[in-house]
Amino acid sequence: MSTDLRESLARAVGRLARVGGRGGTSLPGKLMLAMDPAAITRLAAELPRGSVVVSATNGKTTTTALAASILDAAAVPVVHNVAGANMAGGVVAALLERRPADELGLFEVDEFWLDTVASSLGARVLLLCNLFRDQLDRYGELETIAQRWSELVAALPATLVLNADDPLIADLGRGRAGTLYFGIEDAALAGPSLDHAADSKRCRHCGAAYDYARVYLGHLGVYSCPQCAMARPAPHVSAHNVKLDGVRGASFELRTPLGDAAVAIALPGLYNVYNALAAAALAVALEIPPAIIASGLATATAVFGRGERITIGERELAILLVKNPAGANEVLRLLGAQDGMHDVLGVLNDAIADGRDVSWIWDADFETLAPRVRHATCSGTRAAELALRLKYAGVPVERITVTADLAAALAGALERCESELYALPTYTAMLALRELLARSGQAPSSWARG
Repeated sequence: MSTDLRESLARAVGRLARVGGRGGTSLPGKLMLAMDPAAITRLAAELPRGSVVVSATNGKTTTTALAASILDAAAVPVVHNVAGANMAGGVVAALLERRPADELGLFEVDEFWLDTVASSLGARVLLLCNLFRDQLDRYGELETIAQRWSELVAALPATLVLNADDPLIADLGRGRAGTLYFGIEDAALAGPSLDHAADSKRCRHCGAAYDYARVYLGHLGVYSCPQCAMARPAPHVSAHNVKLDGVRGASFELRTPLGDAAVAIALPGLYNVYNALAAAALAVALEIPPAIIASGLATATAVFGRGERITIGERELAILLVKNPAGANEVLRLLGAQDGMHDVLGVLNDAIADGRDVSWIWDADFETLAPRVRHATCSGTRAAELALRLKYAGVPVERITVTADLAAALAGALERCESELYALPTYTAMLALRELLARSGQAPSSWARG
C-alpha cells in the first residue's frame, strides 16, 4: 500500500470516529503508526520550521495553547495537537491534519512518552515546565522520569527551555550551552515554607535537603543545596510584580533578553502565571518580540476543562481540573481565598488515565477550602472517598451530597447552586463532564479543532 493511501485511510478513520462522537484524536495516528512505524519522523520532516515540544506533569495543555496563541499573533502557522492527545498516536494524528500553510509543529507530549516522541520529531526546541508527583502507579517516582529526561536531553541537539524554579527541571540544563531558563522573581508571592506534600525536596546530586529562600508553588521556588552548592540558576525570562485577580485572571511584568512587556492573562492563579511564563520563554527561544508575546497571551482563552467558564441558564459553571496534590492545592488555595461561600462539584475517578490509586487526595489541602463550602456534591467512581476526605477536612456532613452518577450530580449541584458552581474533576471526569455538556449543547466538544 502506498504512503498516500495509508495516510488517506488513517484520516478517513479519524473522520468516522469524530462523526460517531468518539473524538478520533489518537485513533488515526495509532493506525498510521501500525502501518508506518516511522510516520512521526517522515511527517515532521515536511515542516519548514521543524517542531517544538512541551512537556510537564502539570499545565502542558494550557502552556501549549498559550504558545499557540502567541504564534498566531506572530503570524506563524502551526500544526498543534489542540485536543490534548499527547502520546505518539495523538501527535501523528495532528500531523496527518496539517494544512499546507503550516510551518511549525507545536506539540505537547506526555511526560513518559517524551523521549520517544521528541526524538522522532527531531525537536528543535524542548520546553520542560515541571515535574510533580502524579499517577505513581503508572509512571513511578519523579526520579524515574527525570532520569529518562536526562538521557533524552543528552542525546537531543535541541534548545532547552527550562523552569529554573523546579530543581529537577533546572538540573537538566546544567553545563549545557544555550539553555534558556525562566522563573518568577517576586518575593511578595513567596510562602513561608514548603507544603507538606511538596515533592522535590532533596538535591539530585548529593541527597541533601534543599534550603529554600522562597517557595512559590509546591517545590517551585528559589533554592540551594547546602552540601554541594547546586542552586537555582538565574532566569533569563522572568515574571515580576505579579498580580492575581482571583478566579478571573492575572498580570505580571515580563522581562526577557529581547525586551520587556506588560502581560495580562484571562486565566486564574499562580499556576497559570507559570504556564504563561513558560509559553513566553518558548516564544523568546523562537525570537518572537515581547510585544507580540504579550498580545498573544492577552487574547488566549482557557483550554477546555482548565479554568473554562460555561453559562448554564442563570448559573455559571467553572471547570478546574485537579489530578494530583500540587495542582489540586493551587486550585483549593485559589478558591479558599475567594470571598463568600462556594458551591462545589467534585468528581473523583480512578480510571487508568487518572491513576488507580486515589490516595493522593489525602495530601491535597481540602482544609483550605472547607470553611468556604456552602455545599459540596461528590460524584465519580470514587465519590464516597471524596466525600469522606471533605468530611475530615471540616466540611459538615449536612453540606455534602454523594451522587455517583455524573448527570444526576451535575443537575443536583446546579439546582442547589446560588449563582456559580465550581467543578473540580479529575482527568477522565473532566472529559465526561464536558461531553455531557456538549451533548446538551451547553459547551463545544472537547475534540473541536481550531
